[in-house]
Amino acid sequence: MAAANAPAVIVDRVPWVRILLGLAVLAIVVTYLARRRGQAGSTDQAPRRLKRPHLITFWAVAIAASAIGTVAFVYVYPNLIYNAWETDIVAHGVDAGSSSGIPVNTLYAVPQLAAPAASNRAVLVTGSNTDTLYVGGWLDLSTEPQVLHVPDMAGRYYSVEFVDPRDGTVFGYVGRRVTGTNAGNFLITGPGWKGTVPSGATQLSSPDNSVFVVGRVLVESNSDLGTAYDLAKQTQLTPLDRWQAGQ
Repeated sequence: MAAANAPAVIVDRVPWVRILLGLAVLAIVVTYLARRRGQAGSTDQAPRRLKRPHLITFWAVAIAASAIGTVAFVYVYPNLIYNAWETDIVAHGVDAGSSSGIPVNTLYAVPQLAAPAASNRAVLVTGSNTDTLYVGGWLDLSTEPQVLHVPDMAGRYYSVEFVDPRDGTVFGYVGRRVTGTNAGNFLITGPGWKGTVPSGATQLSSPDNSVFVVGRVLVESNSDLGTAYDLAKQTQLTPLDRWQAGQ
């Protein structure tokens, strides 16, 4: 049964640009007023007033530095991290057992649970949950949308998150908590896509053509590992044109 009317989780973005521009303007105004005040001081009061403009200037510079640092942390740092992950995933895969990279617009299911001995090259399973199998990949929506198919999980916990690599924002979520555990198809579209959503699919609109996908499938016990892995492998992507042709 397709989850055709299932809602997607949309995370509102904090208006960082306006906040940081406001801080920068405040710093400029404070610096300007400090200099004006220093210049307006009389000669007999100069020795007394010299220190105050410097103190105000110090705080103005501190505010400006804080604004610049926040911009770098919010916008530059996540972009660098996700760019490195994209390179690593496409070139080497998502776990230490991968013999090659994972092509763009392809999901790979990690067959083993995370373990302390996992290689540092294991992008998804280093320092991760030890009771879920991971599914990961990288999307490029510049050519056409992709259709994510999830199998019937029969009540099992699972989740698939869609991350904007520019700032690390999770813009879409598919999983038991939001869309249920029935089989479903989800159309992931890039910005500005004007096509028609096919019947039987739920649209997830990405703010960027580049998307990091990370999924999790619960493993209930050691004997359940094989079943969970089969379900993880069935969580797959198909280009929209091929998906429509196969309907």
